[in-house]
Amino acid sequence: MAATADTVQPFTDLRSYLQTVITSKQHTELCNSVIPTLIDAISGIAKALRRSQQVSLVGSANAFGDDQLNVDVLAEDIIRGALAKSASVVTASSEEDPVERSVHHQEQRPQSTGVDDDATGTSGEQYTVAFDPLDGSSIIAPNWSVGTIIGIWEGSTALHQPPATKQVASILGVFGPRTIAIVAVRTNNNTPGSPKEGGVCFEVGLDDGGSGSAAAVVLRPSVRFAEAPFKTRYFAPANLRAAAEDDRYMRLVTHFVQSRYTLRYSGGLVPDVVHALVKGHGVYVSPVTATSRAKLRRLFELFPLALIVECAGGLAVDPMDGSNILDRALEDINERAGLVCGVREDVEFVKGALCS
Repeated sequence: MAATADTVQPFTDLRSYLQTVITSKQHTELCNSVIPTLIDAISGIAKALRRSQQVSLVGSANAFGDDQLNVDVLAEDIIRGALAKSASVVTASSEEDPVERSVHHQEQRPQSTGVDDDATGTSGEQYTVAFDPLDGSSIIAPNWSVGTIIGIWEGSTALHQPPATKQVASILGVFGPRTIAIVAVRTNNNTPGSPKEGGVCFEVGLDDGGSGSAAAVVLRPSVRFAEAPFKTRYFAPANLRAAAEDDRYMRLVTHFVQSRYTLRYSGGLVPDVVHALVKGHGVYVSPVTATSRAKLRRLFELFPLALIVECAGGLAVDPMDGSNILDRALEDINERAGLVCGVREDVEFVKGALCS
């Protein structure tokens, strides 16, 4: 069974725990620098949000045409600053600046934190990071929970790479009454069988008043969806207006209501998915219809979320054709799609309802 908010777990220092999860010398920097630095950035964003008494437009738009808020810019700058501290992160892109750009000028490159500099050690590590600095702009003004989404890829680009193997870690930061992060790591891709086998998902608690990665502790070393029978079933129907034009979606929502599922939908992608992970059950549905186009960016939102969900024992698929989110490489950085994710049996049911 999945751990819930009522489950007591001993706290573990983040760095110590990462060393038990990431044991390969090929990923030393991922363990010692990349993930801890990004977790620190999430703590920094939380502090910045608490100091931002007003949420306002800054008079500019990102490359996708979305109006930028002052807090979007703050979060972007904090993550960019954090990435500059990690020697092995060579390129990065974000929803605010969707171009893979070099993180360092060569002369400004920081020192590696690794202990092995030979050809098999940390000197060969290169990562690219793709992130949505602050997901939930439409609900942050009323002070609802919002999040940060981060995907970490092996190599210097995420384009034309197999997501199931080259995206080695992802992080969801959640900014609410508490600041937490859900982290997935999958570096043992040579496990016999499917390349998707192997990986761990865990929850980190952050002390907004502290400083440095010492303020980050592992609250739950294993985040997993529960197994049937479920005490309570949850559903999160995104883009619910699409039910008025798509009979399949209307029938699906009706099925959830008649089956006594509990509605848990805030309008924030990160908190809605994390709710399912915390409760051990849930299905999130963001369909695509003729007049409701796909909104979620594959690189900055779908790929990282899919890795989190899979490492927690769930499933994430495209509602258009039922394909696994991580099965198709990114050909264009601007690609978008819908999303169905959560407990496997519910995702399979939704897939049959929407794709038939």
